[in-house]
Amino acid sequence: MTPLPLDIARIYLEPAVDAHTRGRDILARFPHAERIPVASHWRIPELRDADPGDYLAAKRQALVLGVKKGLTFRPNGRSADFIAPSSSNGCAMACAYCYVARRKGHANPITVFVNIDALAAATARHVARQGPKTVPNQVDPHAWVYDLGENGDLSVDAAVSDNVRDLVGLFRTLPTAKGSFATKWVNPDLLGYDPQNRTRIRMSLMPPDLARLLDVRTAPVADRIAAIPELHRASYEVHLNFSPVVLREGWEAEWGALFGELDDVLPAAVKDQLAAEIIMLTHNRDLHELNLAWHPKAEELLWRPDLQEEKLSESGAVNLRYRTGWKGQWLRRFRDLLAVRMPYCQVRYAF
Repeated sequence: MTPLPLDIARIYLEPAVDAHTRGRDILARFPHAERIPVASHWRIPELRDADPGDYLAAKRQALVLGVKKGLTFRPNGRSADFIAPSSSNGCAMACAYCYVARRKGHANPITVFVNIDALAAATARHVARQGPKTVPNQVDPHAWVYDLGENGDLSVDAAVSDNVRDLVGLFRTLPTAKGSFATKWVNPDLLGYDPQNRTRIRMSLMPPDLARLLDVRTAPVADRIAAIPELHRASYEVHLNFSPVVLREGWEAEWGALFGELDDVLPAAVKDQLAAEIIMLTHNRDLHELNLAWHPKAEELLWRPDLQEEKLSESGAVNLRYRTGWKGQWLRRFRDLLAVRMPYCQVRYAF
């Protein structure tokens, strides 16, 4: 097992954290960490304004504890039917293309929200309001699926608090819904959570050589693949997340090799329920500038103006995506390759 990418030296905490049992539990896990009171988990200048050349220090050494204020649920229709209010924000890992870093422009270490009881209760109420799912869709034919980790990686979060255990336990009690999260970490503790097929884990994968460059501080791809059968035996629904697809010379050969390894390793029981998402790279200029300060080698692959064009995202951000027309052709080639090597793997969506 890859060592946990955390060595917490400082905990930034909002005033109300001590009033919550979960907050006190987390503080007890890290008794030697310096405690730094802050007015808001969103506004910590020493994290936001830190030297970008030392981008990884905050990821490794800082933890933020806060209280989640907004408990809204957003329709999705891609990875899930709904995006649930997150039990955390930020990540200990440092993927060079990170969605959260793209939006926030700084390292953004893990923030854990300690009012997990309120988050769980709001989720249960939302599920109850939906009633049974009567019209199958590409997310799931029977259950309403809730993305629980849009802004972080819950496998790592599970090493910081019991929030993830509580959420898995919640969906065990909701017969019309499933929880879901993507991960690039292998945490054996998850095997004891008894999800009873009510939680979907989307294991994020890319070719190993590419991951060594871009998936900084994550579990090796071989470890992630090896964990898939174990998670399935522990009664998780396990899907794949091929993300992001980064184009470079020889990309079809390296992805084909990854598909071949998966075909060799995955048992029939996993293959019978397997589905995948395919997500082509999205990048932007602000993240490009940030990466140049700490990981310029990655930008040789991520920053490709010869292949990319600007696109306005749903949130209003100006991002770079592969050029219209070309992107569709490359995506078709990717899907064709997957269909040949892993014909049993359903593609739930490709973007």
